[in-house]
Amino acid sequence: MSRFVLVLVVLLSLSCPAFSSVAPDVSVPILLYHRFGPTVADGMTITTPVFESHMKYLHDNGYKVIPLRQLVLWYQGKAAAPRPKSVIIVEDDAHKTVYSDMLPIIKKYRYPVTIFVYPSAISNAKYAMTWDQLRELKKTGLFDIQSHTYWHPNFKREKRKLAPAAYDKLVLEQLLKSRKKLEQEVGGPVDLLAWPFGIYDDHLLLKAKEAGFVSTFSIERRHATAREKQLILPRYLLVNADKEKAFAQLMQGNAVKRNVAY
Repeated sequence: MSRFVLVLVVLLSLSCPAFSSVAPDVSVPILLYHRFGPTVADGMTITTPVFESHMKYLHDNGYKVIPLRQLVLWYQGKAAAPRPKSVIIVEDDAHKTVYSDMLPIIKKYRYPVTIFVYPSAISNAKYAMTWDQLRELKKTGLFDIQSHTYWHPNFKREKRKLAPAAYDKLVLEQLLKSRKKLEQEVGGPVDLLAWPFGIYDDHLLLKAKEAGFVSTFSIERRHATAREKQLILPRYLLVNADKEKAFAQLMQGNAVKRNVAY
């Protein structure tokens, strides 16, 4: 092998985790849930029986639910590539039905879950979990607690309202205050961020990096592959209509297009 080719191989392996792990076919769906219940109360609610049917489908069809952190470590070049049929489960908002409805099903299947939390709601809003409940979830060893900013702002709206300096101040406060509060209350590290409403741009990604986040997450409806940038990864925002055949199609990378009212 010539020196030029050898240098090229080294550079590619450093810049692309898929190249170094010989796994160009990595394709992992990140399944995003919000809230649960007996009926569909809003666009973000998945009925508890439908959620359980998802978990059963994963179990019965040979899927391996892996921690979100494992995928991030692979993008960082610090872990082996996820195996075929790997899948990730996450939840945004720490709704109280995570504790009442999601937790028993997760315990049954022993699946790892990452919860993205905006701390202003915890132990304050009637719809949210308490800090004690979040700590209880973490003690199971199945739940990782990460950031969803401090109070779930709409950054597009805030950018229109505020001067550039004030906007940047707000963004950094939302990111840093969330990390600090979550690490104080439930422990860390907290270095993963889900963008509220799926809103992000290059400027926000830069601010997230400055605030110490290693990966952030959108609601772009596709599998995470070797082509992604580590700093912004896609997730499937699931709705109650994503069941049976539609869920099977989603898992195969052929998800039905949805117009979801967030």
